Amino acid sequence: MNQHHLEEKSDAGYKVFLYIFYVCAFIMISCLIFGVYITVIEWMKNGTYVMGEAIQNTFIPFENFSRVSTWIFFSTIIGWYCVSRIGWRRTAGNKIVGMRMALLQIMLLGFSIITLYEVLYNFTVLNAEITAGMIKGNVPNIDMLSIAYPDPTRPWNLVFATKVFLAAFIISSHAFYLSTKPRKNLDESQV
Repeated sequence: MNQHHLEEKSDAGYKVFLYIFYVCAFIMISCLIFGVYITVIEWMKNGTYVMGEAIQNTFIPFENFSRVSTWIFFSTIIGWYCVSRIGWRRTAGNKIVGMRMALLQIMLLGFSIITLYEVLYNFTVLNAEITAGMIKGNVPNIDMLSIAYPDPTRPWNLVFATKVFLAAFIISSHAFYLSTKPRKNLDESQV
């Protein structure tokens, strides 16, 4: 099957990707509002918070189904893919060329490297925390493990951080790949 660029007026697949993107955007915005709301309540109540802990420990739509952080992870990656399929006209052909394209590619490669490092770092620390807990004779609650990095007063939940940076790595790597592959002109006819 030969993959082609979607056309807004002639492809039925265009609307499918567009509607799926809208669903993903709704999920992301809902999760953001929920996360900010819960974090503000925790901050006002305790004077501190653990970044991502409320999102990591809340299940939607019912207990033990799927965590809010998993919905964010899923919707950002699927939403990005939909955007890359329906938004190709904005970057196709000769719209981003020369120095601007080179700078964009370097920026995307930099994001990919940084987010890969963060994924490996958070995953390594998560594994070390689990191992340290098991050596001490207790199995830690993995979803409650956090690290006071980069700011000791605002720690990050390790599972949440790993998911967020993994999604960012996948998206920035895919964007880098798309920026380096040969591009079609807007006036080329598709099969």
